[in-house]
Amino acid sequence: MKHFIDITDYSSSDIKAILELAIEIKATPFQDRLKNKTLGLIFEKPSTRTRVSFEVAMMQLGGQVVSLQANEIGLGKREAVKDISRVLSRYVDIVMIRTFEHAVLKEFEEYATIPVINGLSDVSHPCQAMADALTVIEQFKRWDNIHIAYVGDGNNVCISLIEICAALGWEITVSTPKGYEPTCDLPFNFVKDPHEAVKSADVIYADVWTSMGQEEETKQRLKDFAPYQINMALMHSAKPETVFMHCLPAHRDEEVTDECMESPSSIVFDQAENRLHAQKGILAYLFQD
Repeated sequence: MKHFIDITDYSSSDIKAILELAIEIKATPFQDRLKNKTLGLIFEKPSTRTRVSFEVAMMQLGGQVVSLQANEIGLGKREAVKDISRVLSRYVDIVMIRTFEHAVLKEFEEYATIPVINGLSDVSHPCQAMADALTVIEQFKRWDNIHIAYVGDGNNVCISLIEICAALGWEITVSTPKGYEPTCDLPFNFVKDPHEAVKSADVIYADVWTSMGQEEETKQRLKDFAPYQINMALMHSAKPETVFMHCLPAHRDEEVTDECMESPSSIVFDQAENRLHAQKGILAYLFQD
């Protein structure tokens, strides 16, 4: 039985196989690969893209969904994580969890007898990274010789980007203020000056400066990250063909200007759409023999 918790759980060939499957399914979106299969969705954090993309993915692949919010399930509070894991394993065929603590995912995985997907945790966001890779491959029509510059907080999104770049042999440069560097054992370039970091990049990537659960740090983060805003001046430090990506939701005129979000260089909404297609690839792959 396979799970999808972190990019690093899979070999490079496996990651490529999932992306190839996503590309194949995107060309024929309505299929019956998951006919009579039920996906359980557990949300401890609010969601737009994760919930809608997973629900639509299951519907278009012939399956169905049961969605549970934090106040309904009380994961680890109303009921032990290991108990919920074993109960849901008898009701549904696969579970996606969007949670605060990665340890909750790992405990749920330990006791589950069905596949478990990480829809986001404090450590990683692998479904987002898969959609990002799919978007880059489509944009540049190649699988290699890609350079991504991530500018901003070294958070879960940044870590998963580093992991998928390692899996695909891509170069990644991270530019962030001191104290906000990503905690990751895999190799990545670090360039403090964002204008230097983006010079040879094919993609400039951003995320919010303050993630859910960090609201008390907002004032300090706004100050620390101000020089790292993605604006047209920064885009002009890169190549003319460089594109802008953001995992969304975006705080316009904070980490990225409205002008940049709406510019021809922005492929943010192609990227958002690809959450649907990449997750179809993940779902189909987990049910393969």
